Amino acid sequence: MPKIGLNVEGLNFKAISENDMAFLLTLYSSTRWQEVQQAPWSDQQRLDFLKQQFEAQHTHYQSHYQNADYLVIKQSQENIGRIYIDRDETSICLIDIALLPEFKYKGMGTKILKVIIQEANNTQKKIVIHVENYNPAYQWYLKHGFKQVEDKGVYQYMEYSPE
Repeated sequence: MPKIGLNVEGLNFKAISENDMAFLLTLYSSTRWQEVQQAPWSDQQRLDFLKQQFEAQHTHYQSHYQNADYLVIKQSQENIGRIYIDRDETSICLIDIALLPEFKYKGMGTKILKVIIQEANNTQKKIVIHVENYNPAYQWYLKHGFKQVEDKGVYQYMEYSPE
């Protein structure tokens, strides 16, 4: 069970389970599909690569963020995304947030982020995140008050400081 729930109008959250792995793989693949189109591979090779990458990422997150909430984002009864979030005494680490392509750019991610920002302001905790350089979400985070703190090569380390 999630330790701290998110209360976002129109959305529900549930802890991931083994039954969600196929959905989470599909979601992950949707976030990387355009990128792997650049490789001179068959679609099956692309899918195999993405499955391997998903499994490596999932294992990494589970081992490095053992106390995190790993949540499926649901609208009505439909799985539409995931959010992985870890909290400690001083910060809220937004490990990952992703929505299926048909649910992007409809304000849902912004609603979720605003709830997390409100939590940060209420608890006086900073929000930390790593964003890949090519990810359009980088500009989205800047728009919502995040600052780039450090260039880590492939990733930008960003923080939101509470008001």
